[in-house]
Amino acid sequence: MNGERLRKQIDFIVEIDKLKHILRRTYIMDNSRHENDVEHSWHLAIMTLLLSEYAEQEKIDILHVVKMVLIHDIVEIDAGDTFCYDEQGQKERVKRERKAAERLFSILPEDQTQGFRALWEEFEERKTPEARFAASLDRLQPLLHNYYTKGFAWRENSVTSDMVFDRNKHIEKGSPSLWKFAKDLIEESIKKGYLPK
Repeated sequence: MNGERLRKQIDFIVEIDKLKHILRRTYIMDNSRHENDVEHSWHLAIMTLLLSEYAEQEKIDILHVVKMVLIHDIVEIDAGDTFCYDEQGQKERVKRERKAAERLFSILPEDQTQGFRALWEEFEERKTPEARFAASLDRLQPLLHNYYTKGFAWRENSVTSDMVFDRNKHIEKGSPSLWKFAKDLIEESIKKGYLPK
């Protein structure tokens, strides 16, 4: 057994425990508190297993998608969660997250540093069917939360339907079926008064 390798892996495991303290603007579905990044990533992993049949391509590598959704927000330990409707924050997000990826993934042994970094980059670039599907789920999940909390985070942050349509339209690139569902959910949210025009 390689003791140094194991120590680096354990150091990373300890470091990513901090992700449990990164709160998102999204509320959990009972509306009792904000969701944290670990809960979000776990939810996406389960959604991958349940909804992979709706991916843009008939056959995708499900395990690869699960890996991406589990690591895609690790950088937020250093960079923080940037609210998706915060235009100024979005401009600075990429720089903050790249710096965080450099530090956090370098804790791992070199082969795993490269592997995790490659997965994170793939998710960010959205060039593969797996990355597009992962990104679709990443947008669908908060839509579900907002719908089932009667638009609480939307209203709290003055989010409009135009903003929601614009931010979530890339769901279609990973799953036309899930985009149809998402559009219907947004329209229903408008009709029910959860989401202002």
